Amino acid sequence: MLTGAAALVLSGCAGVLRSHDSEMSVTLQSAMSGQVDKALEILESNNKFDKNFLYFLEKGELLRLKGAYAESRDAWLSADEFVRQWEEEAKHSPEKLLGNIGAVLINDKTRRYDGADYEKVALAARLALDHAVLGDWDNARIEVRKMHEREAVIAEFRAREVEKLKEQAEAKNIRTQVEDLKGYPVELLNSREVTGLRNSYQSAFGHYLAGFVYEVSGEPGLAAAGYRQAIELRPDVPMLKQALAGLDRRVRRPNPKFTDTLIVAESGKVPALKSVTIPIPVPGPHGFQFVPTSFPTIDSIQSGAVPTALRLENGKSVDLHGVTSFDSMARRELRDNLPGIIVRGTLRAIAKGAMQQAVARNDNTGFAGLLMMAANFVTESADERMWRSLPGQVALGRALLPPGKHTAELMTSHGPRRVEFEVKGPYSIVVLRTSELGNVFVAQAVTPEIAQAKFVEPKPEPARGKRVKPAAKPVTAAPSKS
Repeated sequence: MLTGAAALVLSGCAGVLRSHDSEMSVTLQSAMSGQVDKALEILESNNKFDKNFLYFLEKGELLRLKGAYAESRDAWLSADEFVRQWEEEAKHSPEKLLGNIGAVLINDKTRRYDGADYEKVALAARLALDHAVLGDWDNARIEVRKMHEREAVIAEFRAREVEKLKEQAEAKNIRTQVEDLKGYPVELLNSREVTGLRNSYQSAFGHYLAGFVYEVSGEPGLAAAGYRQAIELRPDVPMLKQALAGLDRRVRRPNPKFTDTLIVAESGKVPALKSVTIPIPVPGPHGFQFVPTSFPTIDSIQSGAVPTALRLENGKSVDLHGVTSFDSMARRELRDNLPGIIVRGTLRAIAKGAMQQAVARNDNTGFAGLLMMAANFVTESADERMWRSLPGQVALGRALLPPGKHTAELMTSHGPRRVEFEVKGPYSIVVLRTSELGNVFVAQAVTPEIAQAKFVEPKPEPARGKRVKPAAKPVTAAPSKS
């Protein structure tokens, strides 16, 4: 009887002791050094019995680095099913999700991981890129359309969540201001890059990509809306405004001598969530006692500066402009979620404190009390689950290039890196990913099936969930290093 409570707490240790950050640190070290197959082996070994949402997110990114775009797409489509389940609940059964806001749990890691809001939206954008690389612009269009719908679902649900959190906090007399957590590094979340974001999930990159995909589809009205949204999110980037200039002309009368090429340059990776333990005062029979409680924090690592230009073989350069920082979006996500995390942490501290006091009152040997304290200590860790292989920064460039193969130099923080790619048709996308070790991974998307792009009236939306098989085989890509 005396050890029952402690045993109950310890019974949940297997899940809460697992560290996604530790597992992915080793995995990413292999991937970014160019050993992507080894990274995939590590990922599979760590997830033999648990093919969850994060597993499919990480697998899709690793496969994309390898150049296996069809397999990457399939992994991300599996991840997308988890998000679609969350969306259905958020739209039709929000009380099911809101009911867990103040749940008293052993640890936040025992909660179902539905993904950060920016991860849900980024997934749709990256699926669009995979579809485009495979020559499947119809499904790329479906994904960018879904991205807009997903943002609307998130906005509505978060508004409800704020109200629910306010009710929970007031009912339990819990203060949800992070400034009240003495010792929490709040300055990491209050930088201008973080507070200046409209929210944690809308990105200029995603909306510019949507505009480009709609332009490829011959829909200037929808393309203009995407470009305008990107400009609203980053009005300080002139390159985004240039997309609107001559949009109708580009769609109606494309230049047959050149390929309109979008350069997507990704660098680094998002910073990891870490755990910080802060004593929380909870009421007891003899006054307040302090119960150690863990909260997640995040630092900005800025791993690898954003590439500044792509220097072509003819001596001309395509300027690259940083438009989206998943680094900042990850910190904004944590900043917005902290009120809920504080509520759960405080309720957990109260429950653990009460349980510890109950055990102590009936413990003549002292053993059960020590076991209870040990159990509380072992299971107290912040939830550090996140999409770790996502790039930290995204830059964009755009240029009219002669169709054919190109050899260029990507100007990175490690110096120039030689890359090769091919463009053809009226539109192409070239995706470049640099690692902090200096490797460059290349993916490219071409549109040979629409050699004569034509203006078309907006077409009806395809049924959601319908997937079209790729129209072209993936282009082989491999990491290059100078």
